[in-house]
Amino acid sequence: MTSKCQRYKKRVSLNMGETEQRPTAGSRLGAQENAGISTLEHGQKPPMTPPGKLVSIKIQMLDDTQETFDVPQRAPGKVLHDAVCNHLNLVEGDYFGLEFPDHKKMMVWLDLLKPVMKQIRRPKHVVVKFVVKFFPPDHAQLQEELTRYLFALQVKQDLAQGRLTCNDTSTALLISHIVQSEIGDFDETIDREHLAKNKYIPQQEALEDKIMEFHRNHMGQTPAESDFQLLEIARRLEMYGIRLHPAKDREGTKINLAVANTGILVFQGHTKINAFNWAKVRKLSFKRKRFLIKLRPDVNSSFQDTLEFLMASRDFCKSFWKICVEHHAFFRLFEEPKPKPKPVLFSRGSSFRFSGRTQKQVLDYVKEGGHKKVQFERKHSKIHSIRSLTAQPSEQHSEVPKQSSSFAFGDDNDAAVVQSCRQGKELKASTEDTGQRRSPSLKKSPKESRKVDGAVVSTVEEEEEATKDRMQNRPQSQQPSTAGSLTGSPHLSELSINSQGGPSVANMSLSPNLSPDAKQSSPLISPLLNDPSCIRTDDEEEVKRKRFPTEKAYFIAKEVATTERTYLKDLEVITSWFQSAVSKEDCMPEILKNLIFSNFEPLHKFHTGFLKEIEQRLALWEGRSNAHIKGDYQRIGDVMLKNIQSMKQLTVHLWKHNEVLMELENGIKNSRKLETFCRDFELQKVCYLPLNTFLLRPLHRLMHYKQIMERLCKHYPPNHIDFRDSRAALAEISEMVAQLHGNMIKMENFQKLHELKKDLIGIDNLVIPGREFIRLGSLSKLSGKGLQQRMFFLFNDILLYTSRGLTASNQFKVHGHLPLYGMTIEESEEEWGVAHCLTLRGQHQSIIVAASTRAEMNKWTEDIQMAIDLAEKSSGPAPELLASSPPDNNPLSVSDCTSLPAGLISDQRPVSISYVCWYRMQSLSFYDILQSHENQLSGNLLRKFKNSNGWQKLWVVFTNFCMFFYKSHQDNHPLASLPLLGYSLTIPSESENIHKDYVFKLHFKSHVYYFRAESEYTFERWMEVIRSATSSASRTRALSHKESHAY
Repeated sequence: MTSKCQRYKKRVSLNMGETEQRPTAGSRLGAQENAGISTLEHGQKPPMTPPGKLVSIKIQMLDDTQETFDVPQRAPGKVLHDAVCNHLNLVEGDYFGLEFPDHKKMMVWLDLLKPVMKQIRRPKHVVVKFVVKFFPPDHAQLQEELTRYLFALQVKQDLAQGRLTCNDTSTALLISHIVQSEIGDFDETIDREHLAKNKYIPQQEALEDKIMEFHRNHMGQTPAESDFQLLEIARRLEMYGIRLHPAKDREGTKINLAVANTGILVFQGHTKINAFNWAKVRKLSFKRKRFLIKLRPDVNSSFQDTLEFLMASRDFCKSFWKICVEHHAFFRLFEEPKPKPKPVLFSRGSSFRFSGRTQKQVLDYVKEGGHKKVQFERKHSKIHSIRSLTAQPSEQHSEVPKQSSSFAFGDDNDAAVVQSCRQGKELKASTEDTGQRRSPSLKKSPKESRKVDGAVVSTVEEEEEATKDRMQNRPQSQQPSTAGSLTGSPHLSELSINSQGGPSVANMSLSPNLSPDAKQSSPLISPLLNDPSCIRTDDEEEVKRKRFPTEKAYFIAKEVATTERTYLKDLEVITSWFQSAVSKEDCMPEILKNLIFSNFEPLHKFHTGFLKEIEQRLALWEGRSNAHIKGDYQRIGDVMLKNIQSMKQLTVHLWKHNEVLMELENGIKNSRKLETFCRDFELQKVCYLPLNTFLLRPLHRLMHYKQIMERLCKHYPPNHIDFRDSRAALAEISEMVAQLHGNMIKMENFQKLHELKKDLIGIDNLVIPGREFIRLGSLSKLSGKGLQQRMFFLFNDILLYTSRGLTASNQFKVHGHLPLYGMTIEESEEEWGVAHCLTLRGQHQSIIVAASTRAEMNKWTEDIQMAIDLAEKSSGPAPELLASSPPDNNPLSVSDCTSLPAGLISDQRPVSISYVCWYRMQSLSFYDILQSHENQLSGNLLRKFKNSNGWQKLWVVFTNFCMFFYKSHQDNHPLASLPLLGYSLTIPSESENIHKDYVFKLHFKSHVYYFRAESEYTFERWMEVIRSATSSASRTRALSHKESHAY
């Protein structure tokens, strides 16, 4: 009796919170026992556990281990499900369910609302299986490595049981990734021994050579990568996640029914013969053994209004109906459905409803990052894969695949800033970072990542205390590390251990996306941006402010100087850096060299002198010179007038920029060597924007001059001493802009088409005469798999829709195109039951799309309608655009599945604005891009540290919808950057305790940054330009406000 009591006390008690002492599955996985219940929202308490006698339930995990959980007899199924998820520290537990045989030996799912004992009648004789219940359409939606690992185990189990059927090639490819995750890189002897001991499928011997052939190609893949690739292949298979339920149709033909994320499927054997998408299904019901599907009326469909299937028994029928209800709710609803009110007299029909979080709620919860990362160990793998990576010599593998990365643009960690400290082909992390914990996670898939040689990423949010600790602990002889911290980024690039035992960055990628756990640590810990010497005290700031003039005209003049510094640096990218690189490589024809540099060198020389004059005038204005009379120098109009008049002599060079841009693109098109050279140059840290953008900078600068002079003339009264010169300068620059404006619009469109050409695959002739870019952005397309994110590109004659392709360069893969000639557009929210939904009806094809917000839908509606009108006025339909139009559901091909290399990617270039729009679910019009050239700004800002009152002085350049951060204006390349699309711009409230003037706040989800300007004028200017980047306009509405930009 005593020993029996002791055994009883060692078990898990859900009532008292005791923890058993024996090893558990969670401890073997390295889990912390009390990490919280996974299916709860923030602030929610665990469900009340009814008191009473405990009952032991045996649970079989996906790694084939068995664990015992003690639950009260009256506890609902949710208590047991949450206990298992808590035991494994599984955050995304809602994708999983508990399956068991009922008293009729039929496998059923545990109902989370009913008491466990009313469902499992004889718990001593029943083993409950913890398995995957809901298979999402894209495994990139699984944001935890542990979740993907468990999904991979489910695929492995389905292969062994014959549930996941596919051809021999796909089977061998799947097994090769399983083998890679379990034993590592290929070794023929070890492979043969391993395959002899482990049978993944029946009759495996016939495929062993093919398995090893595929395994040979996976060199360097981590277990996390292998899981990802395994799921990428599996999700394309017709039987992935399918459980067949025998039935008969009305004619008595034997068929199988199944339910998936897209709807209800009909199989004959293992071949799918029909599918009913959720959008087409109006009602599901059952009556005795008959399963009924009521469809929405469709004139184009040959199906009857109600379909009827006969199943083996009422219990079989009801069980399948429940599964359908749960799948529909999980994948289609935004939140858990509310319970039906109890009937007063009698009930009619089943009261069953879905219980738990929907997929959208799960994704939102993980994005908010309220969970804690813990380590876990793979049972079958000889390679350790851990959640929380500590950079110590003993650890050889990072959690995330190599293709996963470090640039955080996406939904949650978008606070991230790219720290571009690329030091050649390899960067060594400072030993000061050794032992610090980093918490990487994979929000998006490795296929969605973009690698950059040696790129290091960090964010502009850091705790001052962490900075001071590192500065104090750093040896005096040690140089500051430019590697920065990767903790704030969604993906952590793999760290390899160098010969000295310290971590070195093996590879990096720019993946504009987001980590659910990125806010767990202090983002920016680069000493370059956190030097204590940069921290400004209030006394220092007050003294500096009193020393300089305070009138608005002075700050307008200062804006001319600060932006001129940036403009001169941009010119030097061409005249110095690019010219130097070209001279070392024999890749560019002499004619092209002369054309480029003969037109840019005179501009650089002129603006060098111009900047010197402006700075001298500011020195006189500020009283920093020996001048006795300051009154004559407290103006800028005369300097601007003199130099703008001189600038008119350089117009001949500005007119040739069109020729420069076109000849360079032609040279790249005709010379592979020149193409490679330009692509490699764009990877240099000084080239922080696409190369063509620097070629257009002189024209952008003219528009900025005009804007500044308009502001100055508006500020001055007519009797001011500087008003006449300022007005004359405005007239001169306005004349130049008017002459060059049409040419600039054409060049900007030409440049944008070529930029998009690099972003897209599957296109033969995107750049053709007469084609104009109008808008790009992310929309959801309704297809057979439900709503799927697609990237849309709208031109004046055609609409493209794409997705992120599984390629080394992570370009957008074109899925299809719709000519605008003859197209109609209509709102269809009520028809399809999807918010912000539009139906685009072409002459040969129709698609249904949904925007993220009503405002986004309105922008797309106006621009598409305008583009349709333009197409109707043209001569006829657009020419054929695509070399091939791959359908949405591509058949599995080995080349597709193995095209993502494990090593460094050489095909790299600056991150396109398209990727920002994709991950932030935003859109941009051509008008927005034109406006961004006027809304450029440079100057010093103070950035507040996260947990202290300290402020750090940074030189900030705002351009191309992004803030670039430098330590000073003399630096040649930015230390970090922050794309602003999707961010909100506000002024801090009283509760935030920012008791300073001229402070503005940038925030995206949980990420918040405070910046402080030096004056009211500069504060207003920063607010103005940043606001232009955080909002987008439709072309129609924008042009109605500013007709001068019509094109």
